Amino acid sequence: DGEGAAPFRAYLDVGLARTSTGAKVFAAMKGALDGGLDIPHSEKRFYGYDSEAGSYSAEAHRERIFGKHVGDYMKHMKGEDEDAYKRHFAKFIANGITPENMEKTYKNAHAAIRADPSPSKKKTAKVEKKRWTKKAKTPEERRGRVN
Repeated sequence: DGEGAAPFRAYLDVGLARTSTGAKVFAAMKGALDGGLDIPHSEKRFYGYDSEAGSYSAEAHRERIFGKHVGDYMKHMKGEDEDAYKRHFAKFIANGITPENMEKTYKNAHAAIRADPSPSKKKTAKVEKKRWTKKAKTPEERRGRVN
């Protein structure tokens, strides 16, 4: 065809993961497909596939990717129980994420990943190991104990 190199072909090995429609393993596979890998698949397992109608709704899958279901749950919880909403979504509230700007937040995150896909450096915490047993005494300490 002259279009360049063929995409890297990979096969999905789910191992012991449950393969129900909409499972996270298929979301990961969809991300790999969108990233350019060639993975033999059927759209029947993606979120948005309607088995009764036999059709796949890309719009429903897109809404899921951009967190519309989380925004809907935030609205529902805010209307039902304000205190539970504040407890459950405390980090969202602290970061200024509302149900209305949920999609914008995800788009900004995707843009930031595309701009610099390298993983960020993790901060290494200074950890002191706890000793569970007594430290062995030196020969001088043992001799000093006898006196």
